[in-house]
Amino acid sequence: MARLRILVLGSTGSIGTQTLDLVRLDPGHFEVVGLSAHGSADALLTQVQEFQPRYVALADESQASGLEDQLPSTTTLFRGPDANLEMIEASTFDLAVHGIVGAAGLRPSVAVLKTGARLALANKESLVLGGELLLDLARRMGTVIIPVDSEHCAVHQCLRGEDPSTIRQVILTASGGPFRGKSREELRTVTREQALQHPTWDMGQRITIGSATLMNKALEIIELHHLFGLPAEKIQVAVHPQSVVHSMVEFVDGSVMAQMGPPDMRGPIHFALHYPDRAPAPAQKGFSLELFSNLTFEAPDRGSFPALDMGYECVSQGGTSGAVLNASDEVAVGAFLEGRIPFHAMGELCAEALAARTESSIDVESLLAADGWARKFTEDRIQTKYSGPNAARL
Repeated sequence: MARLRILVLGSTGSIGTQTLDLVRLDPGHFEVVGLSAHGSADALLTQVQEFQPRYVALADESQASGLEDQLPSTTTLFRGPDANLEMIEASTFDLAVHGIVGAAGLRPSVAVLKTGARLALANKESLVLGGELLLDLARRMGTVIIPVDSEHCAVHQCLRGEDPSTIRQVILTASGGPFRGKSREELRTVTREQALQHPTWDMGQRITIGSATLMNKALEIIELHHLFGLPAEKIQVAVHPQSVVHSMVEFVDGSVMAQMGPPDMRGPIHFALHYPDRAPAPAQKGFSLELFSNLTFEAPDRGSFPALDMGYECVSQGGTSGAVLNASDEVAVGAFLEGRIPFHAMGELCAEALAARTESSIDVESLLAADGWARKFTEDRIQTKYSGPNAARL
């Protein structure tokens, strides 16, 4: 049986390293064709030495020369901002695991789908910006997008073999983050360190902050809408602090199907790597009396966490609204992590950007133009409100 040929985009990040952990456990099943990173040249080199890919991509040109001198003669290096696109075009592969962070992941998503290969997508921004575009492209190319987000992977599994017209609602679960139960006034004084202390998941900084604001769940509402063609009224959010039920689907007959498991991203990655099959995963835990003994659910506090409403608004508006919301949030989260704005300002800045501009066009160029506009708008607002003599007090 031929090995599955894979690309790992963003191989030095959280999704990429966990993907390679799983490959390591079953080396006879996989052939790593290509690896890519933004700037972690040393970590990338270590991966190349272990997996011996035919291709490697490094976006940071300042680190590329030092890396090239150390690569095996059989490995071709692509460098610069288009390195991922060049590697995708040069490669022959069956599946790309896409763990690049941010709006920069949109073009690689398009490039992978144009090859007809399967796309295991952890880059939520691709779907938030251009979900309609990507799903249409996947259909035309006769391929599939396999969501790696735990919630969307859960819904995907619950719907296997089901008629989409029988869905009454989908319930996205949210951990509630570190500030569950806090009032809007209490949230005005939380610190960077507090916001990065997620109670159940180990994730990158932006996703961790997004969990604290519930903006991460707002973006997932948009993703869910695109992936499964669901209107806003069929998407609900339930706070589930244990993070064992990853999401649920309620059908028209009142049956509720849930996908459950420990809060470990290797579960959805393993599913995506082996899709459409169910492959053994001896290292993955399943049912545990201790873990499953106390599962609770509650409604989200949309007064203290207004980000959810913005997600629903983007589903209603369509067009470039998702691109605007995502870009504004990226800038606002960066400013919060740098100590330039307070916690509550992130949502306020995103709401201002969303209210200021939305267009109906959804081609790649217009989506990226909206992304660029929202970044500048948000940074300008930060400078106006939080810098200089008239700045709001942090």
